[in-house]
Amino acid sequence: MRNSVKANRYAAIVLHIFQKGFRRGIRAFLFSRNDINEAAKTLGITLPKNLGDVVYSFRYRVAFPDEIVRTQPQGHEWVIEGAGKSMYRFRLVPHNRIIPRNDLVAIKIPDATPEIIGNYALGDEQALLAKVRYNRLVDVFLGITAYSLQNHLRTTVREVGQIEVDEIYVAIDKHGRQFVIPVQAKGGHDQHGVVQTSQDISCCAAKFPGLICRPVSVQFMEDGKIAMFELTEDGGEVKVVDEKHYQLVPAASITSADMALYGRMAK
Repeated sequence: MRNSVKANRYAAIVLHIFQKGFRRGIRAFLFSRNDINEAAKTLGITLPKNLGDVVYSFRYRVAFPDEIVRTQPQGHEWVIEGAGKSMYRFRLVPHNRIIPRNDLVAIKIPDATPEIIGNYALGDEQALLAKVRYNRLVDVFLGITAYSLQNHLRTTVREVGQIEVDEIYVAIDKHGRQFVIPVQAKGGHDQHGVVQTSQDISCCAAKFPGLICRPVSVQFMEDGKIAMFELTEDGGEVKVVDEKHYQLVPAASITSADMALYGRMAK
């Protein structure tokens, strides 16, 4: 299915579901995976094999149809979040997108990525996760010693439903504190949204209750730099704790002027 055709079909399905459940003044309402089937049947649309792709597209790839956007109060937006097994929830949240700033210095890091990885990585997200792992960027960014525990963790969280975390790290600091770090990678035109971070935090609370959760998002920028965000939930909203940009380069290209700059930045 061509991307434009798929987007139009998905938009029609999601709009049908939204209009069925929306009432003026409402801030949240539930729908089920079966509603996706019923909407497609009503509209005469052939469904994709993976029904979850309909929901995923509007979480991270494409904007909602204008008819949905026009119902959003100023400063808020609709999101779709998991609400249990085969259940989803449209919910109004404060408008928030995790987007790299354009005024940060890019810190040069000697590139330790094996060249063969670049040749065979299957897509931007896989390439990005590999670069983060081989260059120990989680350690550099958070200032702790981190170890990759599992890639593409698919699991079920009560009251959320099935989720997938791109990569899970566990870590320790100089005080002996232990951490769990869910990492979400975004490449291409995908955007990191608040729903994904909330799911990651819920997952870590359920699966690793004794560890301190420090969610991280990583994203390729247009110039090949890597933006990293540490995120948290505060008052029901996802907020940025810290943001850094890294540029992987040959070690010989890091100059004394670069080193002097980083020294001043650290003070």
